[in-house]
Amino acid sequence: MHWQMDYSADDIAAATSLQFFAYIYISITTFWTYDYVCSLHEEWRFLLDSHWTKVKGLYIATRYVPFLILATNLYLSLIPNETPGKCRVLDNINIGFGILSAVCSEGFFVLRTCALWNNNRILLAAMLVTVLSFIGASIGIVFTTTAPAAYATSTIPGITGCYQSSTSFRLFIPFLLLAVFELGLMTLTLIRAIQSWRINPSRLYVVLVRHNIFYYICGFLLSVANVFTSLLLHYSYHAILHDFQYMILAILATRMHRHLWQMKTDTRF
Repeated sequence: MHWQMDYSADDIAAATSLQFFAYIYISITTFWTYDYVCSLHEEWRFLLDSHWTKVKGLYIATRYVPFLILATNLYLSLIPNETPGKCRVLDNINIGFGILSAVCSEGFFVLRTCALWNNNRILLAAMLVTVLSFIGASIGIVFTTTAPAAYATSTIPGITGCYQSSTSFRLFIPFLLLAVFELGLMTLTLIRAIQSWRINPSRLYVVLVRHNIFYYICGFLLSVANVFTSLLLHYSYHAILHDFQYMILAILATRMHRHLWQMKTDTRF
């Protein structure tokens, strides 16, 4: 390629990361759209037949905020002539959507864990304090890191997108906190399952516990992967799994909620 003759190794590495980032987001968008289309009949049945509650509002937010994340990232990746200032604004908007998506997905399983413990008030208060502390710490770390960060576009013509040219190792901390939170919820679920296994042998209870454990394992592994990518990779690569985790958690949370709703509905009849 003529790049290797006209540009430095750093320019080529940055351009390659931007291209890879664009390909990844096109793939994630395709995957998300495929999942949405395949589950559309279940989606509309749930939305039309279920009662309007706070949990249903949480479901709608969890389900549709990822569309905003994908739209923002596709715009960042594919639209040319971006300035560093515009890039910073769009990246901060995307980060805000990502945090909101993660909070909504986790919200389902905080409520589920509380339900397993019969809505114990002490546990509920402790979890609420923990959640708010982790959210506040994550927002503070992320935005104090990205606000002063320098953004850059590729010097190679035809390469769209932008990236943080000055990265900070502190960006791994929110994912570390999320991994710790997942471990905590999984421990609470396992303890309650062991205590109540013989008392609650119903199929609904078994499915609820299995859903929780599977979600926590996925969330923990993805969070650990994001810790390592944030620490070890550069250019656009360091954020390559951030939104992928948000998509997977949103899909799991909404699919599992619909499944439980379907089971409860079938049980009534």
